[in-house]
Amino acid sequence: MVKNYVLDTNVLIHDPDSIFAFEDNNVIIPLPVLEELDKLKREHGSVGKSAREVIRKLDELRNRGNLRKGVPLSNGGTLRVHVVNVDVKEAPRFLHERLMDNIILLYVIDLMNKERIPTILVSKDINLRVKADSLGIPAQDYLTDRSELELMPKGYVEFADEELKKKLVEEGVVERRLDVPDNFYLDLGGVYAKYRDGKVFKVVPQEVMGIYPRNREQIFALDALLDDETPLVILVGIAGTGKTLLALASGLYKVLIEKRYKRLIVTRPTVPVGRDIGYLPGELEKKMRPWLQPILDNLELIASLTNLNVKELEKKEVLEVEALSFIRGRSIPKQFMIIDEAQNLTPHEVKTILTRVGENTKVVLVGDPYQIDTPYLDKDTNGLVYTALKLLGSKLSVVLKLEKGERSRLATIAAELL
Repeated sequence: MVKNYVLDTNVLIHDPDSIFAFEDNNVIIPLPVLEELDKLKREHGSVGKSAREVIRKLDELRNRGNLRKGVPLSNGGTLRVHVVNVDVKEAPRFLHERLMDNIILLYVIDLMNKERIPTILVSKDINLRVKADSLGIPAQDYLTDRSELELMPKGYVEFADEELKKKLVEEGVVERRLDVPDNFYLDLGGVYAKYRDGKVFKVVPQEVMGIYPRNREQIFALDALLDDETPLVILVGIAGTGKTLLALASGLYKVLIEKRYKRLIVTRPTVPVGRDIGYLPGELEKKMRPWLQPILDNLELIASLTNLNVKELEKKEVLEVEALSFIRGRSIPKQFMIIDEAQNLTPHEVKTILTRVGENTKVVLVGDPYQIDTPYLDKDTNGLVYTALKLLGSKLSVVLKLEKGERSRLATIAAELL
């Protein structure tokens, strides 16, 4: 049965392609949502970019017919903009307050009054879904890009094969077909290996820029970060597992020692936990410092172990620490790029970044899906987990879940229990 799906503004911002994600059903956009998009299109960063992208898509669809009457979509569904010209009957009085959520609920009630087709409100806003349910309006989250963190494998397996273990120690590389995905790591009882293209490669722990791996997860992560055959590495783990530190050490090694890449770019999304960046006092550099300080702390640690001068590296333009909003849209060839706190990105944002990476560039996505600061994302809908599950087993990527904390015993137990 065909259904009406009414999209909230946050769904369109979350995924500008969401209008094509409802198969052969009717996708309906309330007119006030277009007003919100018009306001948001002037925003800097991903929100403004997504708003402009949605508006462009709607403008293109106008060529297929009248948006108010409905235009056909390539997937067999239709898209239309719903307009309410008169007061909505049977609507609670409080809904007439000029709040955007209330206005959207009014539009849904109007649709339900006029049409016999099942109507569902789709929103990333939990409270709006609760209000809708209280009014008898079916409501759901946008589930198209939802993943399941619990389904993500660790990226390595314990493997019992004494013959393989012995040959690996002797030869370093063994041809053997195994029933594991490409770029998975193996623990053969204290001997570590990586599987790719029907071959098993021995993995040896190594020190990089004064940093030595403390457990097998870190051994695997360091090997993946130093492997030029895998242009994408995704490290998922709780705070204190060493994700960012290992990525920074590997990036500096690749740029300064091996000279495999021209520059190390370290970036993270500027998602405020408290006040937004625009309300903080000071110049741009000072405003950015609270977001970038964890990265700078790790860089200072590596510098203290290797006698590097971080400021000097920045002056020579071999190291760039920047907010992600200033990175988007650039061409990034032959560079080692680390995106920290990637759990605060939407799947669409990660896709945008990865599809614009230049030749011979390595990208490292790092994040903790249990520490999300973006209001409309959770552990199963963020770009880090989505990308990890989609690219798991690809010959071009390594996905590792780090679970053993090494920052301190207190940090580890706090991450687990709090």
